[in-house]
Amino acid sequence: MRKLLKGLHKFQSSYFPANQEIFEQLAEGQKPRVLFITCSDSRIVPHLITQSGVGELFVIRNAGNLVPPFGAANGGEGAAIEYAIHALGIEQVIICGHSNCGAMKGLLKLEKLRTEMPLVYEWLQHAESTRRLIIENYADTKGEELVAITMAENVVTQIENLKTYPVIRSKLHQNKMSIYGWIYDIETGEVLAYNPETDEFEVPQTLLASTPSENFVHTDAPPIPSTYQNDSTKAQSKNPGDLASWMSPEQANRIYRGSVAAR
Repeated sequence: MRKLLKGLHKFQSSYFPANQEIFEQLAEGQKPRVLFITCSDSRIVPHLITQSGVGELFVIRNAGNLVPPFGAANGGEGAAIEYAIHALGIEQVIICGHSNCGAMKGLLKLEKLRTEMPLVYEWLQHAESTRRLIIENYADTKGEELVAITMAENVVTQIENLKTYPVIRSKLHQNKMSIYGWIYDIETGEVLAYNPETDEFEVPQTLLASTPSENFVHTDAPPIPSTYQNDSTKAQSKNPGDLASWMSPEQANRIYRGSVAAR
């Protein structure tokens, strides 16, 4: 607590005065550009990852970055989504999963949670589509590789769940909504983005050619990882092992080159 109080003092004595004009504007209302849905994990800091400022992200966080399908739960997620899109006029949504996710580990051992953490058990029921997909299509995969695959597949599943919301479907029908799936590696700081056309996760910057200049992924995406800076050959590499040093080539191939063949 002492560390937090010191941080509070520093914020009030230095950061706030230096940015007082911005806070005065924000006091009149918020105009975030992006709805960022991610995990409650303390290692995930959306504003740090995206280097965005105060008021630029509307953030929803929960265990496993889940989006319960519309009508499945009368909880805060649905209300926050509806408010973000309808009241705030947000047209960009990012669902961001991450490496070594405890919720995904729990999902793979769901029955064990029934008595140990019954509330977590009930919450993870909203990821049943992910769990079933993994059980029926990755029976021979184990350990860290299975957790990584589950995390990536879960991001795609949550994108589909998000599309069940009337306010989202209406905007998509009008071509006024863009939904992105990201996976973030805690150890390397790398981010990969889902490409629905190829069913692959790719370095976000490789998708920019087909992205309008005003699109969030272009203007506010995380900086290009050092692995890819000033090296267009690496950024365009077709070797899945080059896309994520935290995975084995086999694991990267299974996730980032698409899982269609395994289904």
